[in-house]
Amino acid sequence: MLSRPELRRRAREQLGGNIFATGWMSLLLVLLLGDVIVSAGSIVVFGSLILMGPISYGMAKITLDLVRGKDGGKVNFGDLFAGFTEDFFNTFLLGLMQSIFIFLWSLLFLIPGIVKSYSYAMAFYIQKDADDKDWNACITESRKMMNGHKWQLFVLDLSFLGWYIVGLLCCGIGTLWVAPYHQAARANFYEQLRGPVTEKADDGFAPAEDPLA
Repeated sequence: MLSRPELRRRAREQLGGNIFATGWMSLLLVLLLGDVIVSAGSIVVFGSLILMGPISYGMAKITLDLVRGKDGGKVNFGDLFAGFTEDFFNTFLLGLMQSIFIFLWSLLFLIPGIVKSYSYAMAFYIQKDADDKDWNACITESRKMMNGHKWQLFVLDLSFLGWYIVGLLCCGIGTLWVAPYHQAARANFYEQLRGPVTEKADDGFAPAEDPLA
C-alpha cells in the first residue's frame, strides 16, 4: 500500500498538478453538478434517494477513469448519468441499501455507523469495474476489500482536514477545490487495494449471508 503522501501526490498529478488545471476543474464541476442534482431531487418525495445511487456511480466512474488516465485524463461529463443507463436498478439499490445499512448500524451508536460506512466505501468503484453490477455483491466485495484497511482510509480522509480548514478560511469556497483532490486520493486508494488485476472486479463475488454483518 502506498503511503498517504504518495496517494495525495498521485492524485495531484492526475488532476493536472494545480487547482486550476483542466482535470481538477472538470472533476470539481462534476462533483458540484452531482450534488446539485441529488439536492434538487429532494423537492420530490424520495427523489434524493432515487438519484443518489446512480449519481454516485457516475461520480465513481468519472473519478476512476480520470486517475487511470482514460482518454488522456479528459472528463466525460455525460458519464455522470451512466448509472441511469448501464444498470439503473442496481446502482439505485446500492445507494439505497448502503444508506439503510449505515443508518441501522448508527442506531447502535455513532461509531458502528462510521465503521460500516468505511466497510462499504469501495462499493461504487467495484460496481463500476464489475460486469454484473449486483448491489449485494458489490457491498460484499467492498466489505472483504476493506477488511484490515478501514483505519488506513480513515487516516487518509483525516489527512485532508487541514486542507478543508484552509478552504473554510477562504470564505468556504476553497473547500470546493479540496473535494476533487480528496476524491482522486480515495480512487487511488481503491486502485491500490484492487491491485494489478486483469479480470473484472466481480470475479469471486458472492451474495452476503447477512447484509449487516
